[in-house]
Parts: sequence; C-alpha cells; structure tokens
Amino acid sequence: MRIFDLAVKDIRQIVRDRKAFLFLLAMPITFTVLFGIGFGGFHAGENADLRLPVGWLDEDNSAASIAMHAMLSQSQVVRLVDAGIMRNELMAQVDEGTVAAAVIVPYGFGGQLRDGDVIPLDLLADGSSQAGFSAETEIQAAAQRLFAAARAAQISAAIAEAHGVSADYDGALARAMAAWSSPPVTVYVTETGFSAEDQTLLGSANAFANTSPGMMAQFAIAGLLSAAQILTLERKSGSLKRLLTTNMSRNAILLGHFVAMFLIIFAQMSLLVLFGQLFLRLNYFSAPVATLLLITMSALFSASLGLLIGVQAKSEEQVVMYALVAMFVLAALGGAWLPLEFTPETFQRIAFMTPIAWMIDGFQEISVRGLGLTAIADSLLVLLLFSVALVGLALWRFRSEER
Repeated sequence: MRIFDLAVKDIRQIVRDRKAFLFLLAMPITFTVLFGIGFGGFHAGENADLRLPVGWLDEDNSAASIAMHAMLSQSQVVRLVDAGIMRNELMAQVDEGTVAAAVIVPYGFGGQLRDGDVIPLDLLADGSSQAGFSAETEIQAAAQRLFAAARAAQISAAIAEAHGVSADYDGALARAMAAWSSPPVTVYVTETGFSAEDQTLLGSANAFANTSPGMMAQFAIAGLLSAAQILTLERKSGSLKRLLTTNMSRNAILLGHFVAMFLIIFAQMSLLVLFGQLFLRLNYFSAPVATLLLITMSALFSASLGLLIGVQAKSEEQVVMYALVAMFVLAALGGAWLPLEFTPETFQRIAFMTPIAWMIDGFQEISVRGLGLTAIADSLLVLLLFSVALVGLALWRFRSEER
C-alpha cells in the first residue's frame, strides 16, 4: 500500500503544477493541430486528389496511345501529369520523387500494335518504394488491357475484311477500350480494413496520421518534467533519505515514483488518443485492444525514461536538460516531425533504432491501415525491451548512489 500512497502523493504534486497541464495536454494538442495543418489537415477533403502523380510523355500520338491515356486518366490509383518535356527531364523528376513514376509511349507504338507486334512502354519507376510499386502495378495492368483490346480489334478487323466490309481498326479498338470502362464484374479491394465510407473519411484525416502519434510520443517525454523533478526535490530536501530510513525498500521507493509516472502518461496518451478519434477522425478505436496495449507499452517506456532521468539528474535544471534533449533527439530521429516515408532509406533504418519510430508505426498500423494486435506485436515488444533496459539502468544507478 505504501507504494501506492507514494504514487498518489506524486500525482497530487504533479497535478498542482501548472506546467504539467501545459506539457501533458495543451502543447501536444496545439502542436498536433499545427503540424497537421502544415501537412494539409482539414483541407484534404473529398475534392482533394490523393492519387499518385505519374508523368506522361506521348511520342507516338496514335489511337493506341490516346486510348492508353484515356484509361489511365480514369484510374483510381494514378493521376497523369502531361509532361511535355524531354525524356531526360522526365527521368530526373522520377529520381527526385516529383512523380511516383513516368510512362513514355515510344514512336511507332500504335503502328506496331496494329500489326500484332508489341512494343513495351517505357516505364520509369522505383519499384522499391511503395508509391513506385503501386504506380507500376496500375500502369502494367492498363497496358495489358490495351494489348488485349488491340488483339480484339485485330480480330474484328480481320472478320470484317473476310466479309468484304471495310475494316475499322481504330473504331474497333475504341469500342474494346470502352468495354473496359464498364466491365461486367468489378472487384473492390480495401487494404486498410475500412469501408468505402471510412476511406472517404480517412482522406480528410490522413494528414494527422503521423502528427497525432508523433506529438503523443514527443510530449509523453516532455510531460515527465514535473514527475522526474520530484525525485530531485526529494533528494535536495532530504525527504529521500528519510524514506530510506523507513521499512520501504529502495525498489519500493522507485516503484512508487514509477507508478505515478506511468499513470500520468497513460492518462495523457489516452486523452490524446480520444482527441484524435473524436476531433481528428483517426480510427484508433478500430482495434481497441491493440490501441490499449500500445498506449500501455508507450506509457511504460516513457515512465521508464522518466525514472532514469529522475535518478540521474542532480538538480531541477538537469532534469529539464535531460528531458528536453531526449525529447528532441528521439522525436527528430523517430519521425515525430516528418513522416519517415519522406526520408532516405538510411535515415529510416536509424529511426527504427529508436522506440519513438516503433510507437508511431504501431499507432499508424491501427489508425491508417486498420490492422490489429498481430500487426503491432513488434512495436509492443520493442517498447517493452526498452522499458526493461531503462528501469534496470535506473535501479542500478539508484542503488549505487544511495549506498
């Protein structure tokens, strides 16, 4: 019971501190909204075009290339950007990431296709990236439809000639391509696990899919300032020495402070998740058990870090310095400020050496991809391992210092 009495004392002391509310709720909500607006939040509604930009360069200007352009223009995955530039400039745009992929229709493409020969389209894409792979898959599917329509047009023209009727290859090709626009059977696949209505809703909230968990992770560390300072104040005032003279063990004293930190951060993250669900329309509640476990492990990690800071710091100024350095370094490396998808592969590898990246990835698995407990198992395990390591280090430092 004394452990919980100590935890309750810490919580009351933290709640009385005005700075606690600032770091626990006011600042994370403010920064979440500001960062989200910066990435297009509240503006990516139904009129926003979220399709992948794909450069288009037509060197053939044939019926086949026009039909291909019309088909890709109706795609729900890619959005054609008519380049009107040279090949090398288009390749540079792909390399720079300005477009997800590029399609070049070579000269003679339509004529060869009419004669039954297939000239492959020049497709430029980075297949190792998700955007490049998705665009490449969609373009190849459209090309296969065009080749099938061309084959149907050849057969139609051949039959017409056999019956002494003037062959109209271009007309037959147009009719075959039009048939692809309204196939008898259509399959809709939703990878995120949300309904079509939810997908529309998600489109208006996706700007917050990174900023919400990112700011939660960042300010879970900043919120430890008041909690970690309690240990320092107890050391300076002599309260810690008096506690050590009681029948409470060193482990029990640390556990009491740890429980207080855990409950404060758990409450903070729960409220921020609720804010994201209700106001930012992020579907954290699509997997409530997974969300609850991820909040728990995230709070466990943050409390472990706060415990180590409280044991290590010798003054209130050092608590502030350690907490802010940890917050800024881990948040910057872990992708709290900028989605890791926008960073180089090397940076991403470094990011996932930090617990913040795993924390953000876990929340995105739930809110963006609609996945559950299995998908976030790695994130839970990583956060648990970091927590155990930090608590062990804090316990070792505390025992060695107070002997």
